[in-house]
Amino acid sequence: MKKVKNNIILSVDLLDILKAYDLCESVCKYIDTIKIGYPLTLSEGLKSIEILKENFNFNIICDYKVADIPNTNEIIAKLSYEKGADYLIVHGFVGYDSVKACIDVANEYNKDIFLIPEMSNPGSDMFLKDASEKIARMGLDLGVKNYVAPSTKIDRLFKIRDIVGDDSFIISPGIGTQGGDPKKTLEYADALIIGRSIYDSSNPKLAIKEIIKSV
Repeated sequence: MKKVKNNIILSVDLLDILKAYDLCESVCKYIDTIKIGYPLTLSEGLKSIEILKENFNFNIICDYKVADIPNTNEIIAKLSYEKGADYLIVHGFVGYDSVKACIDVANEYNKDIFLIPEMSNPGSDMFLKDASEKIARMGLDLGVKNYVAPSTKIDRLFKIRDIVGDDSFIISPGIGTQGGDPKKTLEYADALIIGRSIYDSSNPKLAIKEIIKSV
């Protein structure tokens, strides 16, 4: 990924496509990239990707945290890209073959993936923390250029940046509701993933303007 407008990726974790549409319409002037996860997709189906892509022409990151055997990962990736996803978020702990399956499909569609070495929630430290650096290095071996690393753990974000290098693109969740600091995060990440602080606001447009001003 080369750039994200205003360094903000809107996480559209709503359950209703009409509400998601209204949200996107209210902030589309300020962003060019959104992240769609299971909440919207499971509620409204894969058509939700098509609707938001066709109406706003966003860069769309499908955050399915893909983590299965290679064959299943391949199916998930194909369905996502066929419906309009530009990027797919993939877990690294499942290993080389499963991640490569997603990369191979991405290449077929001229799309790309984001690899997760480590997550933003405290509980992920139980298992991912010890493995995250190996996952990041595996990503480099596979030629991965895009990563997801937590704003809630600045020391870990710094370490992952140190491993993947300045040429890699890092997006960072955990801003706002989870406590991540936008300014500190952008010292090491290229873009912030922000959801609840915007879509739970009574005025999403004002909320995103204030976030942009603050960083």
